[in-house]
Amino acid sequence: MKINKTISLFSFFLLAQFGLFGQDAAAPAPVATANQNLLNITYSNFLVVLAVLVLIGVVLAGLNLVYAMLELQKFKVAEKFGIDAVKDESFSSSNSLWQSISDRLWKLKPMDKEQDIDLGHEYDGIRELDNSLPPWWLWLFYGTIIWGIGYLFYYHISGKGPDQKTEYVAAMQAAEEQKALFLSTQANDIDEKSVTVATDEASLAAGKEIFVANCAVCHGQNGEGLVGPNMTDKYWIHGGSINDIFKTIKYGVPEKGMISWQAQLNPKAIQNVASYLLTFQGTNPPNQKASEGELYEPAATTTDGSVSDPAKVESVKKDTTVMQK
Repeated sequence: MKINKTISLFSFFLLAQFGLFGQDAAAPAPVATANQNLLNITYSNFLVVLAVLVLIGVVLAGLNLVYAMLELQKFKVAEKFGIDAVKDESFSSSNSLWQSISDRLWKLKPMDKEQDIDLGHEYDGIRELDNSLPPWWLWLFYGTIIWGIGYLFYYHISGKGPDQKTEYVAAMQAAEEQKALFLSTQANDIDEKSVTVATDEASLAAGKEIFVANCAVCHGQNGEGLVGPNMTDKYWIHGGSINDIFKTIKYGVPEKGMISWQAQLNPKAIQNVASYLLTFQGTNPPNQKASEGELYEPAATTTDGSVSDPAKVESVKKDTTVMQK
């Protein structure tokens, strides 16, 4: 009877925790985030309480095991001295509160009544008795059932717990944030040898902002060229590859009045503005400045980075020489 009452109280307490979830849903919070935080706190409290109950059950089971070992040792001592521990009152179990609780939980039969639960199976001197299941195991089993009901309600019925798809989306978003954070820490590792063309809208927009604020005064708002050279044609004084442009911006051309920007711009910012300059190619704005420097045509490359058509490169060089003459 006491076991049933204990299980009932335990079940009521757990279901009361889930009842708090229902109260949260009935009273909408002014902010969704605050409501979610409240649910997380409530669920965390439920887990803590459940963990404490499980811990208490394990401790009680351990104490009961120690008590059983002591009782067994007592019988072994009685057997050693030829004493009938069952009939001798000095060896009989005490009627303490702990013993009463233990007896009710374990539902153990006295040794003189074992024939009532003997199943008639014997092997190698070991008889099979129809003893009750250990109470700690039985409580854990009931606890898993209650846990399963609560889990099913929270995640699949109430809609308060995130389903697998929601968790996947959240995990992917968190991964993207971590990736962006990692890439931001790697921005300063870019140099004129490792730089690549940035093609995403965010990088080009950042490059445009830098160009308008710092470069347009010499190169024109549309890259048509003013004091500085024209950026819209294919002729470059210091090389037209992304590596060359990055290097020119980074170190500047002091003899022609262009300062070094590496003290004002970090490597990522230099990459952005260098990539933005390449978007001027072929735009043909009005009032273009005359071409300066040498013709630059990107050579076709293979996957390993080697030039696949050296003859084309030589042809470009010859065309450049002829045009300069």
